[in-house]
Amino acid sequence: MQLDWNPEELAFRDEVRAFMAENVTPEVERAGRLMTSVYADHAAEMEWQRRLHARGWAAPGWHAEHGGQDWSPAQHYLFTYERVRAGAPPVSPMGIHMVAHVIQHYGTAAQKAYFLPHILTGEVFFCQGYSEPDAGSDLASLRMAAVEDGDDFVCNGSKIWTTHASEANWIFCLVRTERTERPQQGITFLLIDMHSPGITVRPLLMASGEVVQSQIFFDDVRVPRANVLGAVGDGWTVAKHLLEFERGSSHAPELKVRLELLENILSQTKADCGGMLINEPGFARKLADLQIRVDILEMLEFRLLSELEESNSPGALSSILKVMGTELAQALTEVALEAAGPEGLVFQPHAASPGSVNPGYAPPSDGYVSGEVWQAIAPLRYLNERAGSIYAGSNEIQRNIIAKMILGV
Repeated sequence: MQLDWNPEELAFRDEVRAFMAENVTPEVERAGRLMTSVYADHAAEMEWQRRLHARGWAAPGWHAEHGGQDWSPAQHYLFTYERVRAGAPPVSPMGIHMVAHVIQHYGTAAQKAYFLPHILTGEVFFCQGYSEPDAGSDLASLRMAAVEDGDDFVCNGSKIWTTHASEANWIFCLVRTERTERPQQGITFLLIDMHSPGITVRPLLMASGEVVQSQIFFDDVRVPRANVLGAVGDGWTVAKHLLEFERGSSHAPELKVRLELLENILSQTKADCGGMLINEPGFARKLADLQIRVDILEMLEFRLLSELEESNSPGALSSILKVMGTELAQALTEVALEAAGPEGLVFQPHAASPGSVNPGYAPPSDGYVSGEVWQAIAPLRYLNERAGSIYAGSNEIQRNIIAKMILGV
């Protein structure tokens, strides 16, 4: 495995770096730098996607015929690293990084022609309808029903923990179209217009004070049969294909930059604001442990890049990266919260740029922040990262996949 970037890759890195310098506006940079979860402020996120789309870089991982770039895996990695380094937020993953891949793979010509261009422009903004009140990690137990009625399916049930449901105008859902002995069978992958009659969105207030997630209720919602992605009853296959892209995303570039920023902040911070910690052997050991783990994760992601040169699917390695990346992100927020000290206990989201804030929260009129901005953000990131080991299939489930596919257990 070649670890050094070749001259062509270095030239590409410089091209991306120049684009970032020109297009990451102060508003976009603030949204990226002050993110509290994997989702940036929606308006800034969409402005950033508009700029990327104008350059042809909104969805580089797509097939070139649909607007993607014929980049090597190394170029994809360098692009991610330079984006994080420049402070730019990611685009919302639900459309570009998730459902678009299965539309390209399983979609009809009509579905590809409508959805893919409109996802690129942001005119179609998807949310994900997987989890239900009684179906989370055990997703196959989902009960939301879709009953055929002529050329439509009539949907009844609810989905929960749906991110950006209030902003989305489309949702991709797993629904039960048939009850069989094996729960993974009889599930269908359905694309649903969020403006359909019978849909109600109820925002959920999270422990972090954000309302970026919601519960959605479906009451006799009619969905055209033409909106089935893949075959009726074979939605589990479609969903597994999608999850490989959700789990296999690159974590190391963001974690490297976040760890570097924390170390730089602490080295320049006054002693009474956490600066002393960086010289304490116990805390310094924690930082060193994080650095080692990030380096290991990066090596595994380089290995994935090498393997993707030969295959289009990350396979079980996506589960390994999902476990390591999310648990390492949690460890990083724990260390940052420890460094933040007492100021990290104060709820003050006005110092950050979260994806959404409880509309009932009233920030101080003068914008006062107790401590430094990084200390105010630390508890919000800590709370949000707790979900990392649960979403996209809990890490316990991922370990079962690893045991089965790699160890043969």
